[in-house]
Amino acid sequence: MKISRLLLVSTLALAMASCSSHVQMEYFNGIDSLPEVPLTDYSLKIEPSDELLITVLSEDQRATANYNLPFSNPARSQDMLKSSTPQQQTYTVDIDGNINFPQLGTIHVQGMTTEQLRDLLTQRIKKDVEDPIVTVKLVSYTVNVAGEVVKPGQYVVTSPRYSILDALTTAGDLNQYGRRDNVLLIREEDGKRVHVRFDLNSADMLESPYFYLKQNDYIYVEPNKVRKDNAEYSQHNSYKLSVVSTIVSGSASIISLIIALMR
Repeated sequence: MKISRLLLVSTLALAMASCSSHVQMEYFNGIDSLPEVPLTDYSLKIEPSDELLITVLSEDQRATANYNLPFSNPARSQDMLKSSTPQQQTYTVDIDGNINFPQLGTIHVQGMTTEQLRDLLTQRIKKDVEDPIVTVKLVSYTVNVAGEVVKPGQYVVTSPRYSILDALTTAGDLNQYGRRDNVLLIREEDGKRVHVRFDLNSADMLESPYFYLKQNDYIYVEPNKVRKDNAEYSQHNSYKLSVVSTIVSGSASIISLIIALMR
């Protein structure tokens, strides 16, 4: 009878634990009180090490040919049956924020948006080419998500409009130990390192000027009290185990020495 009761209690406890582990935490409390959330600026500024794809077209292809980098010829795949499609080469912004553009030479692009660079190139190329069409695209950049998320890591972003919510979604969302009210964003901006904290429980985060991410942003989800207590408990137990192990080992050595002397 006692065994049956014990099994019943254990089953109920496991069921409750299973249900609690799947509880979905609510985000954006109070969002109904914000009828319209103004869209913050998500335009990315070009930074050193960025990779840019720039193409120049016009009705006269010969007139714009010298303003484009040549196409690369990627190596064939391992099975030697398929070959990659040739791709236009890209520009890498150097440490000084410059690119070396055909016919125009060195151009300082750091701090510009892709639209501003497009307009600048269009104006300069227009002097020699009638009605040029210039496109500028930021190929990719990275953001880092660490801490209490399901899949922490560095993620490659190909969209110019990428928010902190997109990053957390890419990382699998916060796990059960993540603090929803204190998500940290670290960013290098104007030669300084700034940090901003978000409260995912509040709809106010949607109005933050840091809502949209930029190159090399670092997001850290802090552990909650349960995770910290578990870590401290484990560390304390490990320390006690280490002390006990040292005492036992020392005692065994002393006993072995005494036995050897008695012989």
